[in-house]
Amino acid sequence: MIYIFVFVLIIGVAYTGWKLTSRNAYESAEYVVLKSDGAFELREYPDLMMASTDAASGNGNGGSFGRLFKYISGGNDDKKKIAMTTPVFMEAESTDASGKMSFVVPKKVADGNIPEPTDQRVRLTQRSGGLFAVIRFAGRENQSLLDDQQETLKDWILDEGYELVGDPEFAGYDPPWTFGPLRRNEILIRIRQK
Repeated sequence: MIYIFVFVLIIGVAYTGWKLTSRNAYESAEYVVLKSDGAFELREYPDLMMASTDAASGNGNGGSFGRLFKYISGGNDDKKKIAMTTPVFMEAESTDASGKMSFVVPKKVADGNIPEPTDQRVRLTQRSGGLFAVIRFAGRENQSLLDDQQETLKDWILDEGYELVGDPEFAGYDPPWTFGPLRRNEILIRIRQK
């Protein structure tokens, strides 16, 4: 009987810890789904305020997550803690821009006075709203998976009669300890009708 109690207690503590640190414990960027087709969606996003930093090429995230986390943990002019949100947006390095990682500023903070980062490598930017095509998938982020999903999304966009007008963005919703099959990942591409 004691073993059953201990087992149930351990499961309860693990479940509570997971719920408090999983994606549903955080505010998510708002959007409206205009069309859903299996793993694909057409979404309308509003303007979003973002805390962004460059990601160093060939060096993992180059400390970019740490810089952004420091900003929301009080590394700002007001020494104010800002709630974590989902997703974390990442843009790959291109020929005309370095890679970038961004946290969405919570709506309540964005509607008020957003504190300025103390680290000059972190900047506040506005991501313009608009129409995006999205593919959702599970798994651990790796370049092969991202490339495959990106090509699948591009094919779907063209089949649906839309034109690509932006570079792909990766959106990750889960903390690093989430098992691959349970992870929510997305690739978003800004589009317009032809």
